[in-house]
Amino acid sequence: MSSKQKKPPLTFWQIWNMCFGFLGIQFGFALQNANVSRIFQTLGAEVDQLAILWVAAPLTGLLVQPIIGYMSDRTWNRFGRRRPYFAVGAICASLALFVMPNSPALWVAAGMLWIMDASINISMEPFRAFVGDMLPESQRTLGFALQSFFIGLGAIVASMLPWILAEWFDVSNSAAPGQIPDSVKWSFYIGGAVFFLAVMWTVLRTREYSPEQLAEFDAARPAVHTAIPDTPRPASKYTSGGIAWVVVGAVGWFLVAGNDLDQQLYILAGGSVFFGLLQLVVGYMGRAGKTDNGVYEIVHDLFHMPRVMRQLAVVQFFSWFALFAMWIYSTAAVTSHHFGAFDTGSDVYNDGANWVGVLFGAYNGFAALAAIAIPFAAGRLGCRLCHLVALTIGGLSLISFRFVDDPQLLLVPMIGVGIAWASILSLPYALLSSNLPSHKMGIYMGIFNFFIVIPQIIAASVLGLILREFFDRQAIYGLVIGGVLMIISGFAMLLVDKEAEPQ
Repeated sequence: MSSKQKKPPLTFWQIWNMCFGFLGIQFGFALQNANVSRIFQTLGAEVDQLAILWVAAPLTGLLVQPIIGYMSDRTWNRFGRRRPYFAVGAICASLALFVMPNSPALWVAAGMLWIMDASINISMEPFRAFVGDMLPESQRTLGFALQSFFIGLGAIVASMLPWILAEWFDVSNSAAPGQIPDSVKWSFYIGGAVFFLAVMWTVLRTREYSPEQLAEFDAARPAVHTAIPDTPRPASKYTSGGIAWVVVGAVGWFLVAGNDLDQQLYILAGGSVFFGLLQLVVGYMGRAGKTDNGVYEIVHDLFHMPRVMRQLAVVQFFSWFALFAMWIYSTAAVTSHHFGAFDTGSDVYNDGANWVGVLFGAYNGFAALAAIAIPFAAGRLGCRLCHLVALTIGGLSLISFRFVDDPQLLLVPMIGVGIAWASILSLPYALLSSNLPSHKMGIYMGIFNFFIVIPQIIAASVLGLILREFFDRQAIYGLVIGGVLMIISGFAMLLVDKEAEPQ
């Protein structure tokens, strides 16, 4: 290979094969998003407990994704760089999907969510970096859009699967109080198989560039000013900042304990302590010169993100807070507000819960269609403006749930949610990957996930409290809150530099 050789474009079917695994990954996530609240409620959880029970999902992402990104950046063997992680995650996630619907108690289901979400994240995180590794900048919007297409396609079937099994194949949708219906159980069994087979298709049908080849491609790229971090912060800054966060967290913990407040606030206070201790560790390691340490590098890169990454972090924060609110409260909102069902053992509740699966399948179907149009729209409008429009449409659609009474008509706002979802899954990553060095693609993609999971952790900590204190535990207002924040997320795109647009 000659020096300064540019990364060659791939054929459509090569991109198809490298993105196909996302069909299985989203099959697992869609089953989780559409059914976990239903499982929790069936096993005895109250509406204002749902958010805190869901905290496992963002916390596992916070821990797993940057670690897997760091490790996959440094992996190279006969199985490849990213593909070994695809395979391990697929095996673990498939097993977790088989076990989840058989949870005998609420605490078991909550624990299984930790395992299932962590396993899915092991497979998912390297897929984002995989597109950056394999595709030239001119094809990355297409690559991420095709991932969005498979995400939408997989989620259509997965979300609707309990309804399909009950309506088309007469699988029982009823169960004794505290028991999970067979329609849900068989959906998870099928999902486990699809997850494994789809991811293994990508593992077996793709090849990867070696680190030496990627270094050659990187050398041929023009310099991108947004990929250069600001001047590193001295280790003493980490130390002083860490002490401040520990003090704030400790005072918060003392006030919470002294006033016997809810467990959500314990998480916020504990998070402050954890964040501060992390800064103290980084400050110490920086003084000691231990820059080759993995934990140090992850946290160091977190505090020295490229400019565009920091700007997109604001967008991600609000959009994923909104999505998390939708995933948590859709079942509770639709079954209560639109079906009038409050008894989780009733047939009306199970019919409403199945309809939520149909709605989730619908928005993912619309997302799959929108993913086809997004590269063209982004080419005309630019990624920034295209994402602003999509998020605004999605936010207004979520708010409309409060004003639509007929559950059948909820399919209409799902069009807007699908447009926003397709854009969220593609355009921020197209912008980001064009402004990152390839040798750190995995770790930066993992760190970028912080701004997906941190808002979800905050949502899990405060949404239950907000609904209880201000909205009389009415889950429908969880969707309204999500809609408002999604609109704010769209306008935050105006903070992103115009120069960040892919060339």
